[in-house]
Amino acid sequence: MIPSIHKRGSKTIGLIRYLYGPGTEEEHIDPHLVAAFDPLTPDPGRNPKATYEQLQRLLDQPVNALPTSKRPEEHVWHLSVRAAPEDPPLSDEDWAAIARRMVAITGIAPDGDDAACRWAAVRHADDHIHIIATLVRDDGRRPRLHNEARRAQAECRRIEADYGLRRVASGDDTAAKPLTSAERHKAERESRERPAREELRETVRRAVAGATSEEEFFDRLASAGLLIRKRVAPSGDLLGYKVALSDNRNGKKEPVFYAGSTLSPDLSLPRIRKRWADDTDTVSAEAASPVSSGPATARRRAAGVVWQALLVIDHGEDAQVAAHIAAAGEVLDALAKTSAAHTRAQLREAAFVFERATRSHIKAVRGHDRALRQAARELVYSGPSLGRGEDGATTAMVIDMLFFLVTASAHWHAKKNHAQQAAAARQAAGHLRAAYQAAADVPLTMLYQRGRHLPQPLRQKQAVHLRQAVPELAEQVLAEPGWFALAATLAEAEAAGHNPTALLAEAAGRRELQTADSVSDVLVWRLRRMADLPADATAMPEPTTTTARGSGSAAQPSPNRDDRPRKSR
Repeated sequence: MIPSIHKRGSKTIGLIRYLYGPGTEEEHIDPHLVAAFDPLTPDPGRNPKATYEQLQRLLDQPVNALPTSKRPEEHVWHLSVRAAPEDPPLSDEDWAAIARRMVAITGIAPDGDDAACRWAAVRHADDHIHIIATLVRDDGRRPRLHNEARRAQAECRRIEADYGLRRVASGDDTAAKPLTSAERHKAERESRERPAREELRETVRRAVAGATSEEEFFDRLASAGLLIRKRVAPSGDLLGYKVALSDNRNGKKEPVFYAGSTLSPDLSLPRIRKRWADDTDTVSAEAASPVSSGPATARRRAAGVVWQALLVIDHGEDAQVAAHIAAAGEVLDALAKTSAAHTRAQLREAAFVFERATRSHIKAVRGHDRALRQAARELVYSGPSLGRGEDGATTAMVIDMLFFLVTASAHWHAKKNHAQQAAAARQAAGHLRAAYQAAADVPLTMLYQRGRHLPQPLRQKQAVHLRQAVPELAEQVLAEPGWFALAATLAEAEAAGHNPTALLAEAAGRRELQTADSVSDVLVWRLRRMADLPADATAMPEPTTTTARGSGSAAQPSPNRDDRPRKSR
């Protein structure tokens, strides 16, 4: 159950007409009162003799009783309370009880207060009510509404428990400001993929990813096509910034600007500067400069850095973990920005929802995350991936690593009782799973074909290595479709001079594998990164039987990609 306190207004009659009217974005069905400060309050919805003006005069009476100079300009208070789509419909009596609880907890009409504010609750849909109140009490004083939004949220959690409704995770005041209904409706009218504020937040986060200076940050914003306003002190110092989409205008045809802190708490200029200050302290000028490596190299490096970050999240101090999770968000933003078309949508969604998991009340100690931030920088400056060959295969490799990092972040947040952050990380993991399937399809199919056509003695030798390295997982891996890809990878590693048993043991031992959907797929990417093998099988010469029998060569793989049984991650 979600409570939303709307912007205060100055015209009671205008809100009454909306609540009882036909609706703008959704149809209002049978609008009527379910509760009010006085049981005899006229209901224009059910009483044909009652008028909107009668209800308005009744609610505004304490306001109009004040001298004109003492009347508050914005005296109309408006709260909507909406149930979840899967919740069963509540009766009018249930909504009436909920309305009384909400006006009591927020301070509009505390229990037993005979001089409280006047209010009315209108229902015009099955799943929500609107409460309108005037912010002058019957005794002429103003109500005490300190932290009414937080108190309304807490009361909704209790209402959910009392009525057996869907339990919504409690917030901790670290989330971005929620969208208003007006912003959502405007986006629908203009056929926008996302409301303007969300689109701006995503664009600014991408501009921040891996940036090391104000100049670079603002250059990226301008390159993304955003309108920028800078707030400058009389001394000339830059105090803050606002951004706008060029096609998002208000009624006066002026661009609608949002401050960075309005987009998200960590996008204010002082918070962004904190990242750069830590970079200055911990990163050399050479490391901070843009790199010219290609997308495949940048992705391979990022996979290695993410692997190291996993160990910190599993075993590090809380402040270090918080910093690594925040920097992981930058890596996701950078990867989404440079991804190929077939993975872009899911990676964008993963980065978008993981943003909520990057903030909590545990203060991040920046500087420890410099390797992740540098990885994000390299991804940005390496350019977009074509999604084919080594580019596409290393994309699958880094997504595989990020999946485990995001999953580890969800576990860490859950242990800290960060319900919203844990839920966001789990949701991001779902999008990464889908992106991985799109990215890994071709390279794993090629590896599967290669392994399937290995000479039997060579494949049996790799099975021996597997049983020696991970006896507890060997039979599960051998039964997976991905075993052929793993066998091919082990053969390549051995041909390159590595000890397959030792390499497998290291790959499997550094983090548990029981939660993986396909252990063989995970081991393939870990081994190919650790042994520095090409991620794309077509770039590697065919293993020969010399390794196994001393002569002969492996058969060429079939070009038919459909030979590989599909297994979801």
